Amino acid sequence: MSTTNNTSKVLGAAFLLQFVTSFSSGMFLKQAWFVPGNIGETMLKIADNPWLMRANILVDMLTALGVTFLGVILFITLRKQNEKMALTSLGFYILEAALLAVSRIETFSLLRIGQEYASAGQPTNLLLMGQVAYESMDFVGNTLHMLVFCPGGILFYYLLDKSRIVPRVLSLWGLITVFPMLIGTVSQIFGFALPVFFYAPYIPFEFVIGVWILVKGIQASADTASIRQMFPAGANS
Repeated sequence: MSTTNNTSKVLGAAFLLQFVTSFSSGMFLKQAWFVPGNIGETMLKIADNPWLMRANILVDMLTALGVTFLGVILFITLRKQNEKMALTSLGFYILEAALLAVSRIETFSLLRIGQEYASAGQPTNLLLMGQVAYESMDFVGNTLHMLVFCPGGILFYYLLDKSRIVPRVLSLWGLITVFPMLIGTVSQIFGFALPVFFYAPYIPFEFVIGVWILVKGIQASADTASIRQMFPAGANS
């Protein structure tokens, strides 16, 4: 029997929050200020629209909070399957959030360098500084961030499949599609960029599973008792 009370949907809300913030940052905000292959035009665009970069930083910080929140809720929900494995995965999620948050320091540096580049007449020495700031931001906030996410996701999605609190097709979707992302991330570290289809199958997963849990709830079991104790207000809804 499924439960559709508010407290059982905290997990769905956590998945959905994580999807909305990360997707908005990567697909909309970054695309608004980034000019691929041209750091000079990128910095001029940033200087003309500094609020886009500031909004991107804000949304990325919300993403880091969302990663932590999702990790905590997954740990609470799945720890009875294997507490050590769930705790290890939570550690990966916390490290992932920390890397994303730290990378935003370089994002702010790129904002300031871009403004100086525009106001000082586009001196060439600032091009190198801007390139270094962008590459540092991208490496820590995207590549290392994803490298840490993948093992954490594999462990959590394995426990999610084992728990049977959602349809198995959903848990296996998450579990299976993380592996190509791990391969693509490791390849990128060594300078080999793989096609986007390595990453694409995972992208809608967090949205789909989040909506599913919000609409259908999760399978009622003893494993979800601890999350209800944290959010008792909806226990009788």
